Amino acid sequence: MSMAEYPLFDKLYYSQENPNHTMFSLFKKKSKLEILQEKYAKLMSESHKLSTTNRSESDRKFAEAESLIQEMERLENLEKN
Repeated sequence: MSMAEYPLFDKLYYSQENPNHTMFSLFKKKSKLEILQEKYAKLMSESHKLSTTNRSESDRKFAEAESLIQEMERLENLEKN
């Protein structure tokens, strides 16, 4: 069997976008921005799920996610400079 028959192989072992990306980068420490992006996605998902049952809790999660966006923008601006 060739590696082309394993669709996840390319994603885990080698990325066309970044040829230096190997399976060992799985152990790479996440940046602050990546951590904030994951928290944002989780909060938005929770907010969406709660929107049908507990609107005030949903709004609280959404507000928390919005504050993460501001933090992510601040980090991106720092990286550019």
